Amino acid sequence: MNTGKVLLSVLAGAAAGALVGVLFAPHKGAVTRKKISRQSGAYADGVKEKLSEIVDSITEKLEKVKGEVTDYAEQKMRKTETLK
Repeated sequence: MNTGKVLLSVLAGAAAGALVGVLFAPHKGAVTRKKISRQSGAYADGVKEKLSEIVDSITEKLEKVKGEVTDYAEQKMRKTETLK
């Protein structure tokens, strides 16, 4: 599954949850706004953490591919040298 789609789904779910929470909130507006403010900070932290994990994962995969390509190129260069 595409990580961009997963992230977009998480953000959409968070927005929908916040909207439902506001519509069915049993508290006054000021209290509700404070709760939303606190929860949005928690959601933002979660999104930042998830993005960090995605970036780390992509970096690891790129490093692995880079190593494999370098090894392959070195093998081909050695083979070329032996053929000369």
